[in-house]
Amino acid sequence: MSLNVSEPYRPRIGLTTYYQEAAWGVWTADAALLPGTYVEAVVAAGGTPVLLPPVGTDPSVVELLDGLIIAGGTDVGPEQYGAAPHALTHAQPSRDSHDLSLTRAALAAGVPLFAICRGAQILNVALGGSLIQHVPDVLPESRYQPAPGVFGNVDFTTAPGSISQALLGPRANAPCYHHQALDRVAEGLRVTAAATDGTIEAVETTSGGWVLGVQFHPEQNPGDLRLFTGFIHAARTYRLTRTEGTVHVEQHV
Repeated sequence: MSLNVSEPYRPRIGLTTYYQEAAWGVWTADAALLPGTYVEAVVAAGGTPVLLPPVGTDPSVVELLDGLIIAGGTDVGPEQYGAAPHALTHAQPSRDSHDLSLTRAALAAGVPLFAICRGAQILNVALGGSLIQHVPDVLPESRYQPAPGVFGNVDFTTAPGSISQALLGPRANAPCYHHQALDRVAEGLRVTAAATDGTIEAVETTSGGWVLGVQFHPEQNPGDLRLFTGFIHAARTYRLTRTEGTVHVEQHV
């Protein structure tokens, strides 16, 4: 692959999607879909979006990508972390297996990974962590999901030396919409942002590489693309490093 040095390379960013009934024109049928805010944020930050529906999952697709976004959506099934289902937990097993498989493949390959809301929960579960299935059970005054289809807002602090702090500073706020959250943090992850009530707002790997899971929804704030810009920069660097390595090998064959 040759890169045009006259303009920045637009890294290929995989985004996981829903697969469920939707309507368009005169049609109503199953469809692969994703809120446009994710796609728009990737494009605005300098990437090329590649949608990955939870049908015919092939983890090796990460080899074609420069970065992977595990998008928000439905609850993660509690069977994935050995818990009994809560009455308010609603999961999509096919999407769980899809997202978990791609997450583990990206981690193994060192592909930059940006896990958003449900994605952060998937990241934690993929590495052996667990979830709070209904936040109001432990934080009755929480407003992380104010009303159906209404985003809340969360203030949080970030940890020194983290991706979160490097991109957002020591304090930040963001739109949020969730009723589940990280509980037991998996080995290999560290908390890098938290709300004042203790809710985990960001996790990163302890082994290096660009891996960031956030409980909030940065794609819902198009005026603040700092996390997406940082992710796209990491994806571009990953591609350039991999390409340079390939060229180096070919020159010595």
